[in-house]
Amino acid sequence: MLCAPTAGGHADDDKDYTLKRPKKCKKTHKYVRKSVYLHINTSEKVENMKRNAINYLEKWKKSKDRKPLIIRGVRQVGKTWLMKEFGRIHYRNVAYINFESALSLKRVFSADFDIQRIITAFEIETGVKIEKNNTLIILDEIQEAERGVTVLKYFYEEAPQYHVMAAGSLLGVALHQQTSFPVGKVDFMDLQPMGFTEFLEAIGQSKLAGLLYNREWDLIKAFKERFVNLLKHYYFTGGMPEAVLEYKASNDFNRIRTIQKSILRGYEQDFSKHAPVSVIPRINMLWNSVPAQLAKENKKFIYGAIRKGARAKDFELALNWLCNSGVLYKVHRIKKPGMPLKAYEDFNVFKLFIFDVGLLGAMSELSAKTLIEGNRIFEEFKGALTEQYVLQQLRLKYASDIYYWSAERSSGEIDFIVQDEEDIIPIEVKAEENLKAKSLKSFIKKYPHTKPVRISMSDYREESWMVNLPLYAVESGLR
Repeated sequence: MLCAPTAGGHADDDKDYTLKRPKKCKKTHKYVRKSVYLHINTSEKVENMKRNAINYLEKWKKSKDRKPLIIRGVRQVGKTWLMKEFGRIHYRNVAYINFESALSLKRVFSADFDIQRIITAFEIETGVKIEKNNTLIILDEIQEAERGVTVLKYFYEEAPQYHVMAAGSLLGVALHQQTSFPVGKVDFMDLQPMGFTEFLEAIGQSKLAGLLYNREWDLIKAFKERFVNLLKHYYFTGGMPEAVLEYKASNDFNRIRTIQKSILRGYEQDFSKHAPVSVIPRINMLWNSVPAQLAKENKKFIYGAIRKGARAKDFELALNWLCNSGVLYKVHRIKKPGMPLKAYEDFNVFKLFIFDVGLLGAMSELSAKTLIEGNRIFEEFKGALTEQYVLQQLRLKYASDIYYWSAERSSGEIDFIVQDEEDIIPIEVKAEENLKAKSLKSFIKKYPHTKPVRISMSDYREESWMVNLPLYAVESGLR
C-alpha cells in the first residue's frame, strides 16, 4: 500500500512512488523537477501555481499494479484542483463526482458493488462517457457516500482498467471510523500545503527556486537578503493555495489574513459538524491551546495548559480526532536515536504542531509588521514559528514519522530527528544566526553515529562534525 506525501515519501509492497531528488539534466547538469500549474480564473487574468505532487500522480498512472488512489489532506489544501488538473492534462476526459452535492448518488453503493451499474450511474450524473484507461474518475468527498471507501476494493479487484481517484476533507477521520476498509486494495497520497520552493515558483521567483533545487550555495549566498525577505513573507502567508494566490495577486497581507481566518473558521465549523457532540468542547479547547503550547520554551505538550487539572484521558479522543483529520501533527519523543527510530518512540511525550505556518500566525493574531520588520517582544514566539516552518518542510520530504529527543535528567533537547534510509539525522533549529549548539554537541558526543544538521539563518557550510543549512533551503538541502 502506497503512502506518499507531497514532496517526499515511501512505498510499501514492491512499488516505488518516492520522489527522489530532481533528475539531473545530462546537458546542463542542473536538477529539473516536474511541476503542474494551477489555473485560477479571475476577472483580469489567469494565475499559475505549481504543485510538485504531479510527480506521484504520473507514476501512479503508469504503474502496472495501479490501485484506486486516495488523496488525503485538509480542507482547501488543493486536492480537488490537483485531481481535476491532472485529469485535464493526462486523460481524454474526466468524470468528476462530488458526493457532498451529488445527492442522488450518496446511496449508489448501498445495494451492491456491481461496477457496470455504478459506471452507468456515474455517466448519467456527469454526462461523461467513461472509457476504460482514457477517463479519470474522481470521487470527491467520498466519505459522504455510504460505503464509498469500500467500493474502491471492487474497482481494484473487478475493474482495474478504470482509473479512480478519491479524496475528502475529513477522510482521515472517516477512514478510522470505517467498519470495512479495503486494506491493500488502495494507494494513498498525502497532500501537504505548498513548501517554500513551491511558494517561490508560484509567485514568479522560479530562478531563486532553481538555485535551491540545484544547491548552488555561492549564488544562494549572494542573494541571501532576498531569500530571507521572501522567507518572512512565506512565514506569514504559509502554503495554503488560496493565500499564496492572493500574495501573488495583491501582496496585501490584510487580504491574506482574511483568507486564513476564513479557512480556520471552516475547520471550526467542521469540528461542530462532524465530531462527536460530547467531544466538541474539548476539541475546541485543545485546538485553541496550540499557539500557547508552542510559545513555551519547553514545547512538550502539557494537558494542564489546556485547563487546570486536565489529564491525558480527558482529551485523548479530542486529540485523536484532530490528528486524524490532519489539522494537528504529533512529534513524539524518542528515548534514544537507535535504528529504527520508531522502536524507541515514547508515546506519552510529544510536541504538537498544526499543519501550516501561515495559519499558526493567523491563530496567534501575529501581525505582518511584527513578523517582517521584527519586534523585541516577538523574539520568544519566533522560535515556535520557525520550528513550525521547519517541520512543514520536513514533512514534504519524509514520509516516515518525525521525532524529537530530550534528555531524561537535563534540559538538553534536539528539535527534530529523522531517519533517512540508514542514517539518523538530528536537527537543531535556530530562528536567527545564533550558532551556539550546546545541545547538539552534547548529543553528538553521546551518539557519534548520527549525522547532525543545524538549520539557521547562517549560510550553508560543512564543518567536521555537522552541516549548517540555511532556513530557506531545508527541503532541497536535506538530500
